[in-house]
Amino acid sequence: MKFSNVRLLVKDYKSCFKFYNEKLGLEPAWGDENSNYVSFKVAEGIEGFALFVSDFMAPVVGNAEKTQPSGYREKLMVSFEVENVDDTYQALLAKGITFVNQPTDMLDWGMRVVHLRDPEENLIELFTPLAIQ
Repeated sequence: MKFSNVRLLVKDYKSCFKFYNEKLGLEPAWGDENSNYVSFKVAEGIEGFALFVSDFMAPVVGNAEKTQPSGYREKLMVSFEVENVDDTYQALLAKGITFVNQPTDMLDWGMRVVHLRDPEENLIELFTPLAIQ
């Protein structure tokens, strides 16, 4: 078995595409604003994060009559390593991004983190590893 990607199933594909592409700066490896599926590059030559329309996936797995959960604690979080959390935080603030918290050292985790949500309230973590003392 070989890992392929994490595919986030979304209701409003276009707004999520624009958020990840235009606000967070992820570059599509395949797909665009109108394709209903996009695979983003997460590192040089590596794909690993994708968006797909939830309503297209639901019938395939037999749950088209169900709605997406809302009002619950997260079961997943998308996490991206950035070069400098504080610089990224400031750059995204300038683009109008609203954050859940401010950059914070999480010593037990060994990283500096900040959290935000995408247009569908999916939790995103940006982190930079802390220097080993």
